[in-house]
Amino acid sequence: MPSEPTYDKVPAHIVRPPYAKSGSPPSWETQIPIVSKQEIEQMREASAIARDALQLGGSMVRPGITTAAIDAEIHRFIVKQNAYPSCLNYMGFPKSVCTSINNIIAHGIPDNRELMDGDMINIDVTVYKNGFHGDTSATFRAGTVDAAGEKLIQATTESLELAMQICGPGVPFSRIGESISSFAEPRGYSISTDLTGHGIGRNFHQNPLIYHHFNEEPGEMAEGMVFTIEPILCQGVAAGIQWPDGWTISTEDGGRSAQFEHTVVITSDGAEILTK
Repeated sequence: MPSEPTYDKVPAHIVRPPYAKSGSPPSWETQIPIVSKQEIEQMREASAIARDALQLGGSMVRPGITTAAIDAEIHRFIVKQNAYPSCLNYMGFPKSVCTSINNIIAHGIPDNRELMDGDMINIDVTVYKNGFHGDTSATFRAGTVDAAGEKLIQATTESLELAMQICGPGVPFSRIGESISSFAEPRGYSISTDLTGHGIGRNFHQNPLIYHHFNEEPGEMAEGMVFTIEPILCQGVAAGIQWPDGWTISTEDGGRSAQFEHTVVITSDGAEILTK
């Protein structure tokens, strides 16, 4: 089982999210929050730090390194920016980032396991700064990944790009799942239906929920809405099993998965990717 969260390792002067000590996030608002232009600028800084932290973590991926070492370096980087690693003690999560390897769909807890040649690892980074969160993730290669793994990574990247391209005012949220499914399923990939994108802003998670598979959920995008798109594509069955640690989710059949994620804000004429 994982150790207790080490939120005390964040310097005292850094502003913490409301859940940092208790581990209990606030309740979700029923309505989808609309972010002002000034607030978008505040989110832009948190998102940029998350982007840079993710790039740092990705640059460390190689055979022989541990996910705990990656987590520790990203943690150091984030606090140097006077920001808080949002994952830390969110509902009790014990580390600063999530690291999900091969058949781990999401929420893997960094530990002392060394990466092996051919591993695929998703690093998921969220940063809290100026009262707002920014969230992003990507799948990286440790050494040389086989052809099937490369195709999975490429397909997941493309599915996210396609989904972001259709975003704009008046677009139904269901179009995101339609665009991803229409691309991924003919190529033989399944899509996780258990894990979704989500609204983000003052809260780490809030409405709307963003489904990455075919769905008929109501609702349309509007200017000022901010949310993540984060499809998870799997080589086999996308059904997941949660481990006894209460966080780690692996594929039911042991097939590999890949995930990419960005934070997106809806603008007057389309969408802007805050974490790119």
